Amino acid sequence: MDPTTRVPPEAGDTRVVLDGTALSLPDLIRLADAMAEPAVDPSALDRLHRAREQADRLAAGGRWYGRGTGVGAHRSVPVDPADETAHGLRILRSHAGGAGPLLPPRQIRAMLTVRANQLLSGGSGIHPAFVTALTEALRLRVHPAVNEYGGIGTGDLTALAQTGLTLLGERPWVTGGEAWGRGEAGRTQPGPAEARAAASSSAAAVSGGSGSGVAVPGEPGSGLASSAGPGSGVALCGGSGSEVAVPGGPGSGVALCGGSGSEVAVPGGPGSGVALCGGSGSGVAVSGGSGSGVAVPGEPGSGLASSAGPGSGVALSGGSGSGVALPAGPGSAVARPGEPGSVGVRPVESPPGLPAPVTLRSGDALALMSSNALALGQAGLAWHDVDVLLRAAHAVAALSLAAVSGSPEAYAAPVHALRPYPGPARAAAEVRRLLGMPDRPVTAGRRIQDPFGFRAFPQVHGAALEACEALRRIVEVEINCSTENPVLTPDGHLYHHGGFFAAPLGLALDGLNLALLQTAQLSVARLNALGRPDLTGLPAFLASGPAGSSGTMILEYTANSALAEVRSCAAPASAGHAVLSHGLEETASFAGQAARQTSRAADAYATLLACELVAAVRALRLQPVTPTVPAFAVAAAALPPGTEDRPLTGDITTATELLLQLAEL
Repeated sequence: MDPTTRVPPEAGDTRVVLDGTALSLPDLIRLADAMAEPAVDPSALDRLHRAREQADRLAAGGRWYGRGTGVGAHRSVPVDPADETAHGLRILRSHAGGAGPLLPPRQIRAMLTVRANQLLSGGSGIHPAFVTALTEALRLRVHPAVNEYGGIGTGDLTALAQTGLTLLGERPWVTGGEAWGRGEAGRTQPGPAEARAAASSSAAAVSGGSGSGVAVPGEPGSGLASSAGPGSGVALCGGSGSEVAVPGGPGSGVALCGGSGSEVAVPGGPGSGVALCGGSGSGVAVSGGSGSGVAVPGEPGSGLASSAGPGSGVALSGGSGSGVALPAGPGSAVARPGEPGSVGVRPVESPPGLPAPVTLRSGDALALMSSNALALGQAGLAWHDVDVLLRAAHAVAALSLAAVSGSPEAYAAPVHALRPYPGPARAAAEVRRLLGMPDRPVTAGRRIQDPFGFRAFPQVHGAALEACEALRRIVEVEINCSTENPVLTPDGHLYHHGGFFAAPLGLALDGLNLALLQTAQLSVARLNALGRPDLTGLPAFLASGPAGSSGTMILEYTANSALAEVRSCAAPASAGHAVLSHGLEETASFAGQAARQTSRAADAYATLLACELVAAVRALRLQPVTPTVPAFAVAAAALPPGTEDRPLTGDITTATELLLQLAEL
């Protein structure tokens, strides 16, 4: 769908203003497609600053879920006020457990846009620096690596935790298919971007093993070498002049930090987790496996010292009474739990082209994660794809109606005035407009009435139009409001609630998927009709040439194959069930799954519409008189004219690319 669903910006319009209240879906699409740049409304940013001050006051005077307590089943476990910031960092790290393929940049940019705008509504109490970083990532066209699986429609916890760690500098940014860390050169070593980006939660990037890339940031002159077997995870940080060699066997996890001039060699066997660890009273304690971004737990009384080279991601935590010393190179990401009020990145400088790392403060972690921003972004993109196709379907169905000399009575305005649904009235009006019919057409069809594919098109397609509009309304509500738990209200109160539960979104997506199936079935029915001589007066399957030629016969098979995909996507995701976190969370909306189903259904629907268009244009070319309507002129100019038996894949591809143009007629 990507080639057919871009929203062109208006001339001279290069910005989308985010204010937390008025983001439209078309503007969301433009930001997702990097066809506009975000601008933050100053008054919205002021509102966010005030909300942060209010949040700090409220948190000091009482309980705050996820800030002064654990999360999920640990909701009643108190957190020491002095540990709140480190607690937030642990939440981000522990929840960054997504899996599966990495999502396309378009979807992640949509998620970043949604989350930035939601936060600007002022209900989260997050520090404004997070909004600045999110919008800066959009402007710089970089994004975090986010895995497909993790959300179930009660907050996109894994995706936003991965995003949070990227904002802090513990995971690499991705741009142009490459993962970018924070070293002096800015870029990780060559290798598959997915492996580098997905395997790491450290700014030093990570990964090893078959097919993966190993990221090794170090100062100029350092000698870094790594050899890792399948499945291994290797993270290396080397200072100036250091030499690091890490041969790891299958499944091994190795984390190393080498200071200036150091030489470190750590061989790990199969399944091993190798670390440099110090006991009580030790000078240095460093431990962490692949993707941990962690790494220096020390026992009580220990003195901890770590030297990190440029671009490294280092987290240090000392036990009770310990001393921590952190000389860090330029651009490094260093977490300092011992510093009151903050745990996060303290960059000396930020490499050009990457957002400056954000400092994590008390309450920021859950405030960032408490949203369905990914599902909403995916739903917004799916809405746009479907909207384009539904509009294109008016032209395709109109050409098919003309090709079979169908009755215009089913499209008459008085018919739809008697049953005043807006969707069917719109579908009928569009077909009349595209074919140049009057509102009260004179009966002139070959038959008293046509098969359902033609006669019931306004009713069935109209229902899909209404379902698509319903989804738009719900997404635009969700992306312009605060749904965080807990939430700050404008009257200065804090409420714990269930607004993160995405039931409206999931149900709207399921409804659209079912409606899309209904109209897709009629498209395949019209395609079948175009191959019937009794309906068209033309040769069977619109074939020309020797007897037995197949013509467009195969298009029915291709279209029905695509229809099967639409049908599988119409199974309601909201019918799913989950019991999580010791039974505290006993159901889920599965809105993200529904959004992915809508996207897949749209791709398949585009294919079957293209099959119908190829057949309709061929049928009209075979008629004694071809129509003069713009839809036919556009399609006929692009599709090959030959009617001999030949492969039709190219015709389908061309027809698919025409759908956006037909939608704009």
